[in-house]
Amino acid sequence: MNVNDTTSAAVLEELRRRPADRRRILFTGATIVTMDPDLGVIDAGDLLVEGDTITAVGRALDAGDALVVDAAGTILTPGFVDTHRHAWEAQLRRIMPDVDDLGGYVMATLAGYATVYRPEDMYIGTRLAALTAIDSGITTMLDFSHNSRTREHSDAAIEALVDTGIRGVHASMGPHFGDWDRQWPGDLTRVKGQYFSSDDQLLTLRLATLATDEIAGPALAYGPELARVAKELGIGVSVDAVFGTSGSEAVLRWAKDGVLGPDVTLIHSTGLTSEAWKAMGETGTTVALAPTSDAQIGLETAIPAVDEALSVGIRPGLSIDVEVALASDMFTQMRALHAIQRMRAVNAAYGTDQQPSRITTHDVLDFATLQGARTNGLAAVTGSLTPGKKADLLVIQAEDLNNMPLNDPIGTIVLGSDARNISAVLVDGEPRKWDGQVLDVDLTALRSEVHASREYVLNTPAA
Repeated sequence: MNVNDTTSAAVLEELRRRPADRRRILFTGATIVTMDPDLGVIDAGDLLVEGDTITAVGRALDAGDALVVDAAGTILTPGFVDTHRHAWEAQLRRIMPDVDDLGGYVMATLAGYATVYRPEDMYIGTRLAALTAIDSGITTMLDFSHNSRTREHSDAAIEALVDTGIRGVHASMGPHFGDWDRQWPGDLTRVKGQYFSSDDQLLTLRLATLATDEIAGPALAYGPELARVAKELGIGVSVDAVFGTSGSEAVLRWAKDGVLGPDVTLIHSTGLTSEAWKAMGETGTTVALAPTSDAQIGLETAIPAVDEALSVGIRPGLSIDVEVALASDMFTQMRALHAIQRMRAVNAAYGTDQQPSRITTHDVLDFATLQGARTNGLAAVTGSLTPGKKADLLVIQAEDLNNMPLNDPIGTIVLGSDARNISAVLVDGEPRKWDGQVLDVDLTALRSEVHASREYVLNTPAA
């Protein structure tokens, strides 16, 4: 079946008519930005998806009995990977757009709104965040779910990820303030058995924790005890609020205790000492940057630590963080980091004979895709359009008004595109956005649920 319109209803109908495990889709004539170092960018290329997997990338591929989609005039790229988002907060979007510091966010959100959340509020916020992620091209989202007040709260957050069809990473942590059941981290054994029994599924599990005990006490602070819990469960660890002097001291303790490594992600990492960065680099520890969060909220130095990471051989992932004050999409993160780092590089060299050391659009796209997957422990699964990996991909319209004419595909993705240009999103080979619309969502019903949840949270006194 040949179709001239990549996103036509006829294509979608035929695609969904075929059993998912035997479905074959051949995208033809696209500019393919693989983000695979060996494959690079392929002009007028073809990409074959069989079931949930990319099986071939090249030119003039044999279609066989595949559904052929004429993708001329589009860019195919890996789906973006969000390495850290507090998804449960989504119904409070931009409620504090000009928050001045971390303390203001913590007291309003974590010591206030969070304490009244019911399991259904966890579900609604997480589902809204995941659907928005898909709409803007994020196919993998790590949900740093730090409001697990009861086992029902945890279950609701996980089920929201399941229901959206996103490649979700549920990173579970107990809440900072208010009453809760103290079931965490012990309940993770049940959670893993109930929801994460297979290694070949869309969802994965991580342990979420904080860097120090300054905000919420020692029970939530990373160290040998929580590292042992993660090791026994066979899961990775994501550590939030890693910054400043206390964060640097914690990193050096963790290095001494042997609890750093590739399965540990340190989030933010602003204002750390060179000694801490050296320990992180030597242990292969991963880093999740939050470019707009660091700069806009003003976390420690307020400068995303990309130069520090690169100097010790760490290529970081990128993240959204908190929608209560920040943008929801990866395009914003890439552009913010690209601009901030290049500004700093030029400023540092100004008036000298030194050459600025500037990152590129390829770098930030790498951070948003392949490095994000590695940071989330999913490098073998997603992050590039490599045969053998899962079919998590975007179809971006390169000849739309804001993108035409296509001159540089990576520059177009990073600097030109936004959610309106993403005509299709596949996650695990399944279409989740098509013809510019997120699929299988009753927006009227969702809007009603989101508004009702918001009103409950805003009008219920903090516990």
